[in-house]
Amino acid sequence: MTDALTLGFSPCPNDTFIFHALVHGLLPDAPTVRARLEDVETLNQLARRAVLDLTKISYHAFGHLRRDYVLLRSGGALGRGCGPLLVARPGIGMSDLRQRPVAIPGELTTANLLLQLCAEGFDQTVVMPFDRIMPAVAAGRCDAGVIIHESRFTYQRHGLVRLLDLGQWWEEETGCPIPLGGILARRALGPDLIRRVDAAIRRSVEHAFAHPDAPRAYILCHAQEMEETVVDRHIALYVNDFSRDLGDEGERAVRLLLQKAEERGLIPACDLPLFID
Repeated sequence: MTDALTLGFSPCPNDTFIFHALVHGLLPDAPTVRARLEDVETLNQLARRAVLDLTKISYHAFGHLRRDYVLLRSGGALGRGCGPLLVARPGIGMSDLRQRPVAIPGELTTANLLLQLCAEGFDQTVVMPFDRIMPAVAAGRCDAGVIIHESRFTYQRHGLVRLLDLGQWWEEETGCPIPLGGILARRALGPDLIRRVDAAIRRSVEHAFAHPDAPRAYILCHAQEMEETVVDRHIALYVNDFSRDLGDEGERAVRLLLQKAEERGLIPACDLPLFID
C-alpha cells in the first residue's frame, strides 16, 4: 500500500505530543500518514463506520469494534490517577443522581463505561462535547457530569466539587491501571503493515520523550485555549511508559475492562484476538 494511511487522534496535548514525529515525517522508513484531529466521541463514531485506517479510540468503543479493528501496543492512554471524575455543584450527592441528567462526553467513551460499571441507575445521561460539560453542570442544565482530559485540573474554577474519581474506583476494585484510550488499526491492513505502524508509533513516542521541545508549537497550536502549565500537567499525566508499550500489566487491564463490560452486557462478546500476534 503506497497511499497515506488515515490516522485519527484528538487535539489534546497527549495525542499531539505522541504523534508529532510520525505526522511530520521525522521517522525514517515509517509509513506515511494523513492526520485527522477530532474529539474522542467523533473518533469513536468514525471508527464504527471503519472510516479511518488508524485511530485513537475509547476502550469502550473498542468493545464494539473488535471485528474490524485490532489493538496496537503503543500510543495509547493508560495509567494510574488519571481517570474520569464525576463532578457536581456543591450540595448534590451521589444519592441525588439516580434517574437525574448526568452529562457524559460520549456514549462510547470509557468515561461512560466506568460510570455504568461503577453503579446502576445512571440511565439519564446527556451526551455533549467534553469541554461543555462543566459549564452545563455549573449552570444547572445537568445535575452532574463526567469530565475527562484537562477538565480534571480546572473544574474547581467552575464552582464544582468532585463526587467520585472513577479511575480511583477502578484501581481499588481491580488493582489495575485504568485503560482510557488505545490506538487501533483496521484488520484489513494486514499483519505486516500493522506491525510497521505499531513500531512507528512507538518510535514517535520515544522521539517526543527524547525531544520534548520539538512538538511544542504543534501541541500549543491545537490547545489554544489551554494554559501552558495545564498542557504540561496534561502530558505528564497521560503519557507514560504504557504509551510506549502496554506491556503485560496494561494488557491485563484492557482484557479485564472488556471482560467486565461483556459480563454486564455493555459490549458484545468477541472471540477474535485483541492484537495481531
